[in-house]
Amino acid sequence: MKILLLEDEYSLRISVEEFLTDIGYEVDGYMDGLEAYDAVYDKSYDILLLDVNVPSINGFEMLRKLREDGVSVPAIFLTSMTEMDDLKEGYKRGCCDYIRKPFDLEELELRIDQALASHLKNDGSVVELGCSLTYDLKKSKLTQNEEEIVLRKTEKELLEVLIKNKNSIVSTQMFQDEVWGEYVEPATIRVQLNNLKKKLPEDIIQNRRGLGYIIER
Repeated sequence: MKILLLEDEYSLRISVEEFLTDIGYEVDGYMDGLEAYDAVYDKSYDILLLDVNVPSINGFEMLRKLREDGVSVPAIFLTSMTEMDDLKEGYKRGCCDYIRKPFDLEELELRIDQALASHLKNDGSVVELGCSLTYDLKKSKLTQNEEEIVLRKTEKELLEVLIKNKNSIVSTQMFQDEVWGEYVEPATIRVQLNNLKKKLPEDIIQNRRGLGYIIER
């Protein structure tokens, strides 16, 4: 699971990063709202942890823009704001939870677990891809008309990245970061994607020349 953390207080950001890394999450920390906003489109995150009062654009405005763009990644605000109007504003912008500073790191872990479970429950673990094609995210199983289509490990991982970013273009760099986690030749990524496309109905995965690949549904 990958987490984006937006927090401009250095000591708190480092403490949260270290704690979440120790319990198995991959964390990218940012102190600038605009940099964090851009990162959401450069990478694929499972949850957003957002401070409100940060440079460039604040956490409220960042989440508002993401929701308007159709980004549904669950978000939790981490803030020292205590007024009810601030709480209402956070939920209005599209957060699923709101933690007031100072907070216990174990409480943060529980809130993250709850947010992720709720998001999966609401979204459903079985994704419809069209042409009677479905993918079960929990079982990593692709079926068409109840017949399983056998995928190799890398093919499953590529498909899951596309599903997590459905209706958005996934660049070669994003595939590299999410599937391999290190540099691989672009040609290798293209070969693996072509192998995956051959197992699927035509046009499920579309190529956007010079940009990347997309599943539109």
